Amino acid sequence: MAQFSESDEGKPVVMGDEKVGMVSEVKGGTAHVDPDPGITDKIKATLDWGDHDEDTYPLQENRVDAITDDEVRLRSDL
Repeated sequence: MAQFSESDEGKPVVMGDEKVGMVSEVKGGTAHVDPDPGITDKIKATLDWGDHDEDTYPLQENRVDAITDDEVRLRSDL
């Protein structure tokens, strides 16, 4: 399972070939993502971000495939 740290702040969050947002803050081991304005409602629903009206959204670790030096990559089977 992915473990977030402050060093992940500022990394893009990608799902497949699409950027869905950027990690704006890591607090208490949870990454909070500022979503890309162009992401679809389908992706928001997949990530359980559909009903929120917030600036950032928590990213559940079980949805993450890998955290690299350059990005946070979401699982392809979501």
